[in-house]
Amino acid sequence: MGHDHAHGGDAGNKRRILIAALLTGGFMVAEVVGGLVTGSLALLADAGHMLTDSVALGFAWYAFHLAERSATDRLTYGYDRVKTLVAYTNGLAVFVIGLWIVYEAWERFHDPVTVLGGPMLAVALVGFGVNIAAFFVLHGGDRENLNMRGAVLHVLGDLLGSVAALAAAAVIIVTGWYPIDPILSVLVALLLFKSAWSLTRDAAHVLLEGVPQHLDRDRIARDLADNVAGVEEIHHMHVWSLDGSRNMATLHARLADGTDGHVAVAAVKRRLASRHGIAHATVEPEQGRCADEHDQQ
Repeated sequence: MGHDHAHGGDAGNKRRILIAALLTGGFMVAEVVGGLVTGSLALLADAGHMLTDSVALGFAWYAFHLAERSATDRLTYGYDRVKTLVAYTNGLAVFVIGLWIVYEAWERFHDPVTVLGGPMLAVALVGFGVNIAAFFVLHGGDRENLNMRGAVLHVLGDLLGSVAALAAAAVIIVTGWYPIDPILSVLVALLLFKSAWSLTRDAAHVLLEGVPQHLDRDRIARDLADNVAGVEEIHHMHVWSLDGSRNMATLHARLADGTDGHVAVAAVKRRLASRHGIAHATVEPEQGRCADEHDQQ
């Protein structure tokens, strides 16, 4: 029988992402026009980023929407991991955006383009305000959720792009030095690479069912053996996260002779939940030899 793993907190995250997607997508059109009129790579780069972000935020919203569905006989854990998959994809998308910005900047260095500093500054100011609003909308969400981290990363990239466009416009107005436009665009790309790597690495760790960073499997096993009555040893233990925030475990517990298996399993589950934040665990109690050990023929 399936179990519904949806969390009430996801409803707030979902709403925040939708608001950010609408803000980002709405201004993106204006920034494309502004970039074409002024000839600014910084604006076009930010507009391209915002276009991709609008799509990415839409997927992030849909991932939360899917996660609300109950588990099925084919997807017994439900759709929660879709959020992690979207976060991983978002991280890769930011890498692609950064590479495109670097390529365009390289072209601008070899073939400088005249940039209209005044209109560029006006568009960048509006974009800065929109991105600030979107960032604070998302910043109030769950910072441990990888899907939210991916959404925040995209909006942060937009915010950095707006800051770069503002700075470039100011320098162009004051000095007329056009190379500042591609230079600051590359700086934004480098900052994006760093953040994207962190997000992609963490999402991949969850998808590979690695032990969550804040947990130590061997220490948990020792803790159970030392503190749960009747448990002599813990082995075949696996600890992973379903979506970056909910942790799970499976393990074998070798029990002392005469120990009530049901009582011991219940105690192990309580210890995992209260002490280590692992709310879902599958525990196989054993008396004597491990069931996975096979006789040598």
